[in-house]
Amino acid sequence: MEQPRPLYDDIGTDYATARRADPRIARAIRAALGDAASVVNVGAGSGSYEPVDLDVTAVEPSAEMIRQRPPGAAPCVQAWAESLPFEDGSFDAALAVLTVHHWSDRARGLREMRRVARRRVVVLTWDPATIDAFWMVTEYLPEIADLDLPRFPTLAELEDALPSARVTRVPIPRDCEDGFLGAFWGRPEAYLDPRVRRGISVFRQLPAAITAPALERLEADLRAGVWDERHAALRGAAELDLGYRLVAAELG
Repeated sequence: MEQPRPLYDDIGTDYATARRADPRIARAIRAALGDAASVVNVGAGSGSYEPVDLDVTAVEPSAEMIRQRPPGAAPCVQAWAESLPFEDGSFDAALAVLTVHHWSDRARGLREMRRVARRRVVVLTWDPATIDAFWMVTEYLPEIADLDLPRFPTLAELEDALPSARVTRVPIPRDCEDGFLGAFWGRPEAYLDPRVRRGISVFRQLPAAITAPALERLEADLRAGVWDERHAALRGAAELDLGYRLVAAELG
């Protein structure tokens, strides 16, 4: 199928400097993969969550992201989720980590994951029903909802595509080592750092005319203590459920 220019060829510059695997999330993903020996990582990006103890083949459409894969990373095929270049049942498991929302045809990509996997499909995603759980969206950048709600699959959609799916909450630790959008829920100052924002796709996709005033308001609220008045409990919380979900489906 014909595809447009990969999004991350444009917004993925320096992505790997801001994004790396958080070990607690990595353990949850590895546990969901279970006894799989071979895994295809679909929409693999720079390969942050590829288990080093498994035989991994990465699939990534963006040449920019492939360029940022570190030495010794799993071999990577430049291809799209919607048209995986593998025979049926080529791998024990198919994995997709925070990528399904970037696919042009989610249903087709999920069918492809089921086709090439023998045992299970594992997807880390975000549940759009939890959009109001994050202060960045409700208080500063409601435009994130306009961007994310249409593109993230609902849990019902995932359960329809993966009928045997089990859905597990993935609370985000306050000291999360990855740099995705919700990672800094208890460290709001981080969002003021342009190096952090380079690893968060919504800040690369929303125009500066929208993000700059929002960040100025956040900076002013932090300086005046307003943010801490609203969210004092977050400073000491160990983790927070922002709607990230691990969906694992057994096949056959």
